[in-house]
Amino acid sequence: MKLLTITVPCYNSQDYMRHCVDTLLPGGDDVEILIVDDGSSDDTASIADELAAAHPGIVRAIHQENRGHGGAVMTGIREAAGMYFKVVDSDDWVDKDAYTSVLNTLRQFSSEEEPVDMLVSNYVYEKQGAVHKKVVSYHHSLPAGRVLTWDKTRHFPRGHYLLMHALIYRTGLLRESGLNLPWHTFYVDNLYAYVPLQRVRRFYYLDVDFYRYFIGRSDQSVNEKVMISRIDQQIRVNLQMMRDVDVKDIENHKLRSYLVNYFEIITAVSSILLFCAGTAEALDKKDMLWKEIAEGDPWLYRKIRYRIMGWSLTKRNIINTKANIGVYRIAQKVFGFN
Repeated sequence: MKLLTITVPCYNSQDYMRHCVDTLLPGGDDVEILIVDDGSSDDTASIADELAAAHPGIVRAIHQENRGHGGAVMTGIREAAGMYFKVVDSDDWVDKDAYTSVLNTLRQFSSEEEPVDMLVSNYVYEKQGAVHKKVVSYHHSLPAGRVLTWDKTRHFPRGHYLLMHALIYRTGLLRESGLNLPWHTFYVDNLYAYVPLQRVRRFYYLDVDFYRYFIGRSDQSVNEKVMISRIDQQIRVNLQMMRDVDVKDIENHKLRSYLVNYFEIITAVSSILLFCAGTAEALDKKDMLWKEIAEGDPWLYRKIRYRIMGWSLTKRNIINTKANIGVYRIAQKVFGFN
């Protein structure tokens, strides 16, 4: 068995996928790199085959009809031979020194009778044009360098959660978690960082800046204009988070609170993007989103609706709209997204 499977979802990635894979190759025989060509129409498929031929036993090319990012990740989970599993998008990369630390840590746990379910590390916003790169670390929330349970975690500040870039899961846990990422849907990384957590019991925080998250292309899914144009997909993910995890039944109160807060912030993003769209149709969609949450999970609805954020986001007037958009703009500058 390999120590780590890294899945690289690729769709028309010819311009940057080589760099991504090159940063993953130093893992050597401990690592399996699955390049999932998701129905690309450029040279992605031939580059994937070339890399697989050049690195047999390490790189494997998988070709499939287009299913979207979620479909490519699910293919990777199904095909993975590694004990642990990581997603690295084709326009991103990893830090070499941190990679070595990650593999050494995973190797240590792989020989234990009860290996950890999840490894958390930091990621860096490689924002195009930015002089100072924002590092997202978790040292304020997670004690570093020891095995943790949820009871050992500290408070996660609002808007500062465990995203896909920070996570390495035990492959068996992913397969048992009920994770089912929808095809042809963006923003499924929120499901990936949310649904499996209900199964995570023991985990470890390695305080290294491992993942390098490139942001700045105009066609990226996290570009605000692109997100507004794909708001129906954001809403779909938002509601699937509610349906796939029954948060009220989570026994550990810290994990339960974390999941409520995470769901709240995703619902806030959906709502504010609809405010930003500024049309009557968009505001109707916002009202429908909250209505579906209220009907689908009344317990969760009450948890998020009667907080300050929920109160503000469910109102529908010009002053409230401007205030919500203003807060969102400040958060963009502080956290460096979009």
